[in-house]
Amino acid sequence: MAQSKILLDSNSYFRLAKSIHPLLFRPFGDDDACLYVTKELDDEFNRSPRLQAKFPWVDEPEFRDNRSQGLKLSKRQRNMELPTANEFLRDHAREEGLGVSRIDVTILAYGYVLGIPVVTDDGDMCALAGDFGIRILSTLELLRRMVDAEHVNMAKIRQIVGFWAYEKDLPRNCAVDYRRLFDESPPA
Repeated sequence: MAQSKILLDSNSYFRLAKSIHPLLFRPFGDDDACLYVTKELDDEFNRSPRLQAKFPWVDEPEFRDNRSQGLKLSKRQRNMELPTANEFLRDHAREEGLGVSRIDVTILAYGYVLGIPVVTDDGDMCALAGDFGIRILSTLELLRRMVDAEHVNMAKIRQIVGFWAYEKDLPRNCAVDYRRLFDESPPA
């Protein structure tokens, strides 16, 4: 069976990679879902002292190694389709007044060009993705898929979401989505 690729945005990666390690390139589920990030994640991390201070583990060798494999693009995708999608998405975001970064747009462009879902909790990214038919999963929806595939268990989910609450880094609509997806109240 062919691998089913899922692309994580930076925030979803930062929320999950420390707790579920290795996070990337480990197929799970009936469709052999496999998580990826783009090389732009490292660019964003390396340019941001704030991210470096908040997530110092990202630069540890075991995490760098886990991010070393990237999405494979054909020459046409890399040289024509990705830049074109980037331009259209960026222009549309500007016209709509959406607060998305250059890296957010690039991640969505990868999703568009490759026809793969993007995991994000960012409202403006979700709005932009919706305008272009890019499939979005929230981080909690991804965790639900992982539980269903027995890739992680509910104890791990509770630990992760409890840590987000402790760090005051809960995704938008977390309480409502958590109840809907896991049929219990979220950890406090």
